[in-house]
Amino acid sequence: MIARSPKAVTKHEEETDQRLLVDTSRMNRGQASAMEVAERARDLSDASQGFAGRLFGGHYDRSLIEPFPVQSPQDRAIGDEMVERVSAYLLANLDPDEVDETRTIPEDVVDGLKRLGVFRMKIPTEYGGLGFSQVNYNRVLMAIASHCGSTAVLVSAHQSIGLPQPLQMCGTEEQRRRYLPRMAAGELSAFALTEREVGSDPARMTTTATLSDDGSHYVLNGVKQWTTNGPIADLLVVIARTTARDNGSRGSGITAFIVEADSPGITTTHRCDFMGLRGIQNGILEFRDVSVPAENVIWGEGLGLKMALKTLNTGRLTLPAACTGMAKRCLSFARQWGRDRVQWGYPIGEHEAGAQKIALIASKTFAMEAFTWLTSHWADEGRDIRIEAAMAKLFCSEVAWEIVDTTMQLRGGRGYERSASLRARGEEDYPIERMMRDCRINTIIEGTSDIMKLFLAREALDPHLRRAKDLLRPGTPLRAKAKAGVRLAGHYGWWFPAQLAGAWVGPRHASMGRLARHGRYIDRTSHTLAASMFKAMVRHGPKLERRQTVLGNLMLIGTELTAMAAACAYAGQIARDDPVQGERAEELASVFCDGARTRIGIMLRAVRRSDTRAINSLARRVMAGEHEWLERGVIEPTRRIPAH
Repeated sequence: MIARSPKAVTKHEEETDQRLLVDTSRMNRGQASAMEVAERARDLSDASQGFAGRLFGGHYDRSLIEPFPVQSPQDRAIGDEMVERVSAYLLANLDPDEVDETRTIPEDVVDGLKRLGVFRMKIPTEYGGLGFSQVNYNRVLMAIASHCGSTAVLVSAHQSIGLPQPLQMCGTEEQRRRYLPRMAAGELSAFALTEREVGSDPARMTTTATLSDDGSHYVLNGVKQWTTNGPIADLLVVIARTTARDNGSRGSGITAFIVEADSPGITTTHRCDFMGLRGIQNGILEFRDVSVPAENVIWGEGLGLKMALKTLNTGRLTLPAACTGMAKRCLSFARQWGRDRVQWGYPIGEHEAGAQKIALIASKTFAMEAFTWLTSHWADEGRDIRIEAAMAKLFCSEVAWEIVDTTMQLRGGRGYERSASLRARGEEDYPIERMMRDCRINTIIEGTSDIMKLFLAREALDPHLRRAKDLLRPGTPLRAKAKAGVRLAGHYGWWFPAQLAGAWVGPRHASMGRLARHGRYIDRTSHTLAASMFKAMVRHGPKLERRQTVLGNLMLIGTELTAMAAACAYAGQIARDDPVQGERAEELASVFCDGARTRIGIMLRAVRRSDTRAINSLARRVMAGEHEWLERGVIEPTRRIPAH
């Protein structure tokens, strides 16, 4: 019998007619199919009442973010102990440069981490796990990532998106009892979604799961690409398109399965070798007539992509923590180098160019930490954080890359030189070169920065689309459309002028002390953002979904405002606990906010003046080969593309 949650499936079916609020009639078949698949997978609960959702609507609600959440003394003590034990163990037993060189995390080190409980931190205690809070889990991942990125990915791929997370969120109690104790005892898991032609477009998925005639099992066939932990996993979460044996159609939806990795028919055909994170076990998995019991369906048939997105809402919080760990290491390197390296009679940190770099690294690291802890605490509170989690991933991955790049520039040639070479000639072996290679992937995995912007845009625009659904839904009678138009005119007739007014006047936020000017800016700019989004909808209409530059800038503005709010709230909490340290935190927050205001101003101007016709035209001409002459004068080897 197929495992499914009747309550979840009923709600899923009831909301079917609410999903597609955009007219797909003018799209080609592939576009319409992709849009429909994406809409079906969306969580249809209203995220607009969360902090970031309200910010996009022109409301800076400080009550949702202040006081900044803090750990209880008991929970903090648990995290303190684990961070200390794991840090000491890795320092004594794991050389990250050796991992990078050999592409191997030693098996005895992995076993040691298992004994410490690192691979069962997120598994509830009733199933043999440690039952850590999201905050403590991320504290441990931050420490691991600061030492060895490959090891952090090994741990995260198993617990953040591997089987433990989907089972806890969407699995049946029987499934939890069967599999969670096995993983608590040391078995590893992996998540298999991506395919050669399927990145962010699940409509093109070709891996199939065909139900047997007697309904007892499915037969999996297909190839999954870039499956982290796949070559070493004991258990897999596999996403496939379910079909019926009688017609082999693609109409049954995308489903998630628990698969034993040693099942007959599963082969690792290739282990991938990347620019960075060279110690991870990431491979191409082939499934040939793999039998999977029907009771191994997670949540329900056709809910696989929805489950994947639901898992990622929390699972992707590990990445901001890992990025912040790397940023903290860079801050340490920059502080020491800026103080000790003397040029032209002064430490380079006292030269204005060096000071700018060090201040950027410090202030942005503070904002990353604030964003990470805020979203981690909200996850523990059970809030709907799909907007904030996507923002945290987007912000921290992009800023981490900027910080690593700035640190390398500050270090000069020593930043570019490998740490083993530095060590061999008697220099301090700061591993900036390796960190840069490890860090680059973070703007790509678990949703590229471009995809995160589109995801945020869909969620931010959702309140407007819900109001306009009778106008947008194909087939709505003219009379109903007329009534909907009157309702919309009534709503936006007062709402839009209120946003314009709010951009000029508003609360003074005096309780924020020295950060009050930034509070006023966040408040007023949230109104400007809301009005700008509405004007973009009116200006571009249904074509707005293709104006990715406009949408991207609007989403980055919302993300920067949320980061500002998080940094200010975090500094305020630190000040309440320790006035001296709080003054230092407020300095970090203020410098970050000053920079964010400059960036937001640039993006607002870009939204107002956005006209990418010349750019789009040039891109089409380049792809058509009209500028191929510009490629002349270089050596162009024959490309080796194997048949597939």
